[in-house]
Amino acid sequence: MSNAPIPFIDLKAQQAIIRDKIDAAIARVLDHGGYILGKEVGDFETQLAAFTGAEHVISCANGTDALQMILMAEGTGPNDAVFVPAFTFVATGEVAPLLGATPMFVDVLPDTFNMDPASLEAAIGKAKDLGLNPKVVIPVDLFGQPANYLAIQAIAERHDLVVIADAAQGIGASLNGTRAGKLATWTSTSFFPAKPLGCYGDGGAIMTDDLARADLLKSIRFHGKGDFKYDNVRIGTNSRLDTIQAAILIEKLAIFEAELIARDHIAARYTEALKDTLQTPVLMNGATSAWAQYTLKVENRDAVQAKLSEAGIPTTVYYPIPMSRQTGYKDFPVAPGGVPVSDTLAEQVLSLPMHPYLDADTQDKIIDAVKATTS
Repeated sequence: MSNAPIPFIDLKAQQAIIRDKIDAAIARVLDHGGYILGKEVGDFETQLAAFTGAEHVISCANGTDALQMILMAEGTGPNDAVFVPAFTFVATGEVAPLLGATPMFVDVLPDTFNMDPASLEAAIGKAKDLGLNPKVVIPVDLFGQPANYLAIQAIAERHDLVVIADAAQGIGASLNGTRAGKLATWTSTSFFPAKPLGCYGDGGAIMTDDLARADLLKSIRFHGKGDFKYDNVRIGTNSRLDTIQAAILIEKLAIFEAELIARDHIAARYTEALKDTLQTPVLMNGATSAWAQYTLKVENRDAVQAKLSEAGIPTTVYYPIPMSRQTGYKDFPVAPGGVPVSDTLAEQVLSLPMHPYLDADTQDKIIDAVKATTS
């Protein structure tokens, strides 16, 4: 077993496998010089559509822009309520106030960490009582597992809400045989380097099965252009995936299926070894995960994390403060009864190293160190 430091996410191991293909892909872009919306952008969109099953993929500059552009396409603005889980990264919530809308924080479930449908239902009622117009719900596929879209979609249909799947961590996952990208009216994702499918910079994409919606997003991402770039028919933004990043993503997508299988094997091995010691991740019936993170629930987290650090095991806490308690967001409304599960999880969750290139010896070292913290 190597004594080298264990990386939390090992991008170098992946790069070593495909470095020649990455170099060649970048060289092709340098040779043709189409740096903005070059051929590789369209090629990647087509390939990601085939992978996810979505009819249309519109790439963009990052995952936050993806969410914002969808809200723009839906005409979201002042007096609209956008329902988001309190236990997630800030990007999911920040896009609403950027457009003058009101984010309303919903609690999550204690086992899957994803949006609690009952809390969503209650939040919709509260939004109406506050004089807000319930407009959009953005479930998050936290840590790689899809949210319960069947339950959420049923609630959305009763209240005329648009469902946006935030699959920044969930591309590659599935629910009842349907992959992320096709589980909601809209799906957004991120290609931030640490994501399961990441580029070497920022990047994002939007997926939909609706041609009119796809055409609208293509206009919005390019300053709201019409037939040509000096005919701007709507308010838009500037959010395009760089051609070089698209070229890199094409090579990464080619090995992504194998990486998902490796992630799943590692997660299963972690769970089998640790399930009798700690609270390990729970998958819904019919769900698979992209395993963006492998996240435990632990008591005395600071002590556990310190012991693991002493043993050379890196860990990370996602997310130590629910969005509803963060300074910039604490004045926005919260579902009735608050978000107690989010508050508790913020004090308990601890993520272990997770990437497709964790060898068995390293996994054993991590497992043994985790077990040692409970002895």
